[in-house]
Amino acid sequence: MIKKIARTVFTNYYKSVEKFMADPMGTQAQNFAYLIEHGRNTLFGAENQFDKIKSIADFRQKVPVSAYENLRPYLDKIIVEKKQNVLWDSPVKWFAMSSGTTEDKSKYIPVTQQSLDNCHYRCGYHMLGLYAHNYPDAEFFLGKTLVLGGSQQINNIGGGAFTGDISAILMKNLPFLVKMARTPEDIALLPDWEEKLQKLADYAVKEDIRAFLGVPSWMLVLLKKIVEDTGKSIPELWKNLEVFFHGGVSFTPFREQYEKLIPTEKMRYWETYNASEGFFGVQYSIKSSDMLLLLDNEIFYEFLPVGEWEKEHPQAITLADVEVGKQYALIISTSGGLWRYKIGDTIEFTSTNPYLFRITGRTKQFINAFGEELIVDNADKALAEACKVTGAKVTEYTAAPVYFGESHNGAHEWLIEFETKPADLEQFVQALDENLKKVNSDYEAKRSYNLSLNKPVVRALEPGDFYKWMESRKKLGGQNKVPKLSNDRKYVDNIVEVLGLKS
Repeated sequence: MIKKIARTVFTNYYKSVEKFMADPMGTQAQNFAYLIEHGRNTLFGAENQFDKIKSIADFRQKVPVSAYENLRPYLDKIIVEKKQNVLWDSPVKWFAMSSGTTEDKSKYIPVTQQSLDNCHYRCGYHMLGLYAHNYPDAEFFLGKTLVLGGSQQINNIGGGAFTGDISAILMKNLPFLVKMARTPEDIALLPDWEEKLQKLADYAVKEDIRAFLGVPSWMLVLLKKIVEDTGKSIPELWKNLEVFFHGGVSFTPFREQYEKLIPTEKMRYWETYNASEGFFGVQYSIKSSDMLLLLDNEIFYEFLPVGEWEKEHPQAITLADVEVGKQYALIISTSGGLWRYKIGDTIEFTSTNPYLFRITGRTKQFINAFGEELIVDNADKALAEACKVTGAKVTEYTAAPVYFGESHNGAHEWLIEFETKPADLEQFVQALDENLKKVNSDYEAKRSYNLSLNKPVVRALEPGDFYKWMESRKKLGGQNKVPKLSNDRKYVDNIVEVLGLKS
């Protein structure tokens, strides 16, 4: 009976996906009209003449593409001055804490009831609908889902405002029946990471866990702890385990470790793209991990081609004009009160019927010190291939440029934490270098004859080293991530200093 009801529900979820897939442009037009209508009742709308916006062209002319620094003055009006109708025409009671800027330790992304209900939760239903459509035999709903998210804390600014990781805000506001199927809230929202890990481990081993939900890097820490504590394998502990709904970072560097930790063909992995600013994509089919762009979530999308990323007045395009195989920075306007907001992620479309894409990196996570334009997607692919060649397993990594010196050319320095170190590190470096050349023609050109780039410099870190560094920055758990690539040496030099490595 439960299975029959669940499958009916999942079928209805999938029908809503089919609906926006059938009319992507019409759906985006509806989102645009809805957002402008509500934006007219706000301070931001008044300042940007929303009453005169009749078209997307008007919108682009009157509203500039913005970053967090442009948003901050409006947030201060809400948080400090306790004003409402600033960015959206309903109260903002939640602020999702995301990675900080140079000015702030954390970014505070406004989350409204509309964006919770009609973006984050609605797209969560899309995720279930798409997964169940691809796997009609799905039974994960008959057991519990182990969720590893961030911590929620009451914001001291008063006025009934709360802050927390988006995962915590979502969990805090979930319907009662959905909460019952997940990790208990009192454990999941613990602020102390070590205490949370232990209590989650103690709880999970007693339950019929059938699904995981979380960021691959941190979920791996929890699962390894559970195996260590119990002396049992994951399949022994949870015979009905079925799927890991994962997102937040690329799964490519972690896949082999998960397959080793959960050595069963029954295990499935389903990719999602859910950020503090909104829920944007879900894996579309079994054939690949490419994600479907979610369109009925009160988000109006625009896309910045590569040449526009760093311009003062960049020219964006709409969904109708995107092309397969090109890199775009994502621009969003949402019912959370974000307007033409550049979230910093870069994507590449693999299909326009339907609109499928994959995340390729961050506009600020790249190395282009020598014109090589290395992005995270390149790095993940090259590392995966180097691991295949050498039998190594990578847990985490970060890389930065080594600048020209009087006696040497430039290079890239990689700090790599291995679960299994390569028997021959030089062979690993060679494989990494060759595969970077294969996936990035600019890198290949700069490496030709060592004219401007020498071979990568790889430092093998010990297991747990990145954990120690994140702990030193008070960035454990939740949505905190190790920055993969940086165009300067800030992170690499800090890691070297914190770990006491020789320069």
